[in-house]
Amino acid sequence: MNPFSSGTRLRDMIRAIRACKTAAEERAVVRKECAAIRAAINENDQDYRHRNLAKLMFIHMLGYPTHFGQMECLKLIASAGFPEKRIGYLGLMLLLDERQEVLMLVTNSLKQDLNHSNQYIVGLALCALGNICSAEMARDLAPEVERLLQFRDPNVRKKAALCSIRIIKKVPDLAENFINPASSLLKEKHHGVLITGVQLCMDLCKVSSEALEYVRKKCIEGLVKTLRDIANSPYSPEYDIAGITDPFLHIRLLKLLRILGQGDADASDCMNDILAQVATKTESKKNAGNAILYECVETIMSIEDNGGLRVLAINILGRFLSNRDNNIRYVALNMLMKAIVVDAQAVQRHRATILECVKDSDASIRKRALELVYLLVNESNVKPLTKELIEYLEVSDQEFKGDLTAKICSLVEKFSPEKIWYIDQMLKVLSEAGNFVKDEVWHALIVVISNASDLHGYTVRALYRAFQTSTEQESLVRVAVWCIGEYGDMLVNNVGMLDIEEPITVTESDTVDAVEVAIKRHTLDLTTKAMALIALLKLSSRFPSCSERIKDIIVQNKRSLMLELQQRSIEFNCILQKHQNIRSALLERMPVLDEATFSGRRAGSLHTAISTSTGAPHNLQNGIAKPAAAPIADLLDLSSDDAAAPSSSGGDFLMDLLGVDLSPASAPSGTSQPPKAGTDVLLDLLSIGTSPPAQSSSSASDILSSSQDNKAPLANLNGLASLSSLPANATSPASPVPMMDLLDGLGPIPQKHEENGPAYPSLVAYESSSLRMTFNFSKQPGNPQMTLIQATFTNLSPNVYNDFLFQAAVPKFLQLHLDPASSNTLPASGNGSITQNLKVTNSQQGKEP
Repeated sequence: MNPFSSGTRLRDMIRAIRACKTAAEERAVVRKECAAIRAAINENDQDYRHRNLAKLMFIHMLGYPTHFGQMECLKLIASAGFPEKRIGYLGLMLLLDERQEVLMLVTNSLKQDLNHSNQYIVGLALCALGNICSAEMARDLAPEVERLLQFRDPNVRKKAALCSIRIIKKVPDLAENFINPASSLLKEKHHGVLITGVQLCMDLCKVSSEALEYVRKKCIEGLVKTLRDIANSPYSPEYDIAGITDPFLHIRLLKLLRILGQGDADASDCMNDILAQVATKTESKKNAGNAILYECVETIMSIEDNGGLRVLAINILGRFLSNRDNNIRYVALNMLMKAIVVDAQAVQRHRATILECVKDSDASIRKRALELVYLLVNESNVKPLTKELIEYLEVSDQEFKGDLTAKICSLVEKFSPEKIWYIDQMLKVLSEAGNFVKDEVWHALIVVISNASDLHGYTVRALYRAFQTSTEQESLVRVAVWCIGEYGDMLVNNVGMLDIEEPITVTESDTVDAVEVAIKRHTLDLTTKAMALIALLKLSSRFPSCSERIKDIIVQNKRSLMLELQQRSIEFNCILQKHQNIRSALLERMPVLDEATFSGRRAGSLHTAISTSTGAPHNLQNGIAKPAAAPIADLLDLSSDDAAAPSSSGGDFLMDLLGVDLSPASAPSGTSQPPKAGTDVLLDLLSIGTSPPAQSSSSASDILSSSQDNKAPLANLNGLASLSSLPANATSPASPVPMMDLLDGLGPIPQKHEENGPAYPSLVAYESSSLRMTFNFSKQPGNPQMTLIQATFTNLSPNVYNDFLFQAAVPKFLQLHLDPASSNTLPASGNGSITQNLKVTNSQQGKEP
């Protein structure tokens, strides 16, 4: 016989395919076999039709296309014999799905077979319908399936129930037709029919509220009785699994009771006794018993409140945690996470067992247990739980340290009873896993340290000790160098010693050594080294005896390959060399950072966080109240680009550090605000206040007092915003001339000038006995946002100023571009002048002046 003729047996084809050594050989065999089957189909070969379809099913399972044999399935289904129908229905379920249009042709054959006198043919039709039934077929054949739910043979009833489940999922509107037949199946003695009847009722209750109410009223007592009979039934070899009678039926009944008891107190009361019986009498040494106990616990947790039952259920989960099987422990942890919402006190009793699970060798159990411990922590147990977690952090795997560190930091921050405990725990975490700590965590620690003024000395000493042993932990080094830069003098002088700490001797040189290590350690990143440079700059003011050594360390970074360090080194060296008179004020300690505002910004609720230091919101010029900005965010350059900033008495501490006076620019005519007492030169330089230039003469005289060194002063520009409050002619502060808006055009009555004259009048921005600064203004046509300013500087003193430098600062919504000055030497006695061009762009043209 030709091995590839339609008469080839299925086993011969399988043997030929398995004998192929390459994929190409296999494809050749399949291709020849498919060609022979096509030829047989074209010849309408009825003798081997069932054999050809069996071959096609095997070829289909190998992944080759077999669509050309779909009609053969229908022909076999339409035949009269059971063997042909069996192959036809099997091919129908394998080769087709509910989206195939050819299924419409099989509906009539299915209807005839559902009414067939042979129960085995009826079973074939029900199997096929339950697997590939579409919505249209469900509507057409639902009456036949409903009738078969009461068929004499239990196997047919079972298959009809399974087919009904598919029908109501495809067409939920047909659910009401199956309510009565489904409820009658719950009285069956045959376990196969009963378990399918229970599943059918579960699906009916999910899609129909009417079915749910019907089953609650009519069937719940019968279900409880059935579950009790099964739980108490003697040994039955037909259904026994590991000494338990039909655990599958147990679980189905418990799931149905869970659905019926949710939201219904009466139904829950009916099932309390049987649930307690199942929970206490089920054997837990075998997996089947554990499965029943798990479903029982889930049912108890889902039905209406019964405190005693829930404690019993949680105790069962506690026993699960001691099981050797990882799967059982994992599902127990999952269920305890749900149970903690219902009865946290009962879960707390198993805290020690849950903590042991955090140390488990299985990664999934560790993570789930850690999440559960996180939910268990409260104000009363935060200290012992945190202690356990930190001890485990020391020996935990590297891949687990990230999750564990994040949870510990969150717990310490959330439930900390006192600041000293918070600082101690965070230092332990930073010392053990500082490289896994996120930026916002050590930012928050700096805010807390800043606010704990009585712990500054204790904290800097503790950080110094930790730094000596854990220089490889990035976040620890950052916090340490920040604190050493701020409170290094307290470290050396042992200020604020507490009874609980041991004395420590640290010299100024030791302190500088620690920061130098941070700069020179190659494993630390750019941010850490930049913070260390700032700390050194601050220590130069705290430790005058080490000033030269600090200067040498800073200068070394002038040749750094990292541009940021190179730039900082050059700028800091300039401060140390040329600006000794302003260094002490510039390098003062940071003001206290506002915890409430920082927490609000971290939580994404900046607009509702009000600074507790002021007790009231800051008022902007337009009358809209705005909360204080987060200090640490401003410190770390995370502040928003809002046009207006809070007053220096509030939260914007970086502004306050630089002496930025943000008092309203629209002061009433004839009133003026005196400059801050004791304000340093550089602070006035960067201030953005509203005081008229005439009020700044004292600062100017301070600047000019350095003229004996023949170094040019730092010019004081008291804010462009303040210029808008000056009269147009700049001669008399009390003059009622209309105000001029330098960055936004003239006021409502612009002054007219001759055609060839300037568009805006000149302005003497600053004048004293030593220096005069004049501004000339112009605007480019078509670009109203940009204001061009030509500044002219004239030296009125008899001394020549060298190294002339002009600096200016503007609010955030303005952009300032400074062109180079025409010269760096300012001749004496008005014998010459220096000019410099400024371009100021207003990004909020029309909204802000």
